[in-house]
Amino acid sequence: MEVLNRKARFDYEILEEYEAGIVLTGTEIKSVRNGQVNLKDSYAIIRGNEIFLLNTHISRYEEGNIFNHDETRTRKLLLHKKEILKLDEKIKLQGLTLVPLKLYFKKNKAKVLIGLARGKKNYDKRETMKERDIKRNLEKEYKYR
Repeated sequence: MEVLNRKARFDYEILEEYEAGIVLTGTEIKSVRNGQVNLKDSYAIIRGNEIFLLNTHISRYEEGNIFNHDETRTRKLLLHKKEILKLDEKIKLQGLTLVPLKLYFKKNKAKVLIGLARGKKNYDKRETMKERDIKRNLEKEYKYR
């Protein structure tokens, strides 16, 4: 089971990718296993040598009781300190941002693939759409031949 952030690769140019663990509560992990996650408007920030994921929407677990979680709470990501310091330096110097690309399970642990990204301009987005249309048309032609 994996949840993709399709909008991220369209809106941003991904320069590097990092795999990070994510700290979740019991009802959150159950909702993630059911695929009730939305990464669309989420992003990561670095505060005091720790990295956090903001605006990730994990739906409430239906069988949960009073211990159910807040849907858009700030969640801590787990990376090595050296990686966090390197990311912080790149973000401050180059004006980049951290965007979650994918949330998935690896050996029963929830992982987030975060990308070091630079925002695309409108003409870059149009170029991406044009390339996608050309690729789609070529695949149609090969299919009919």
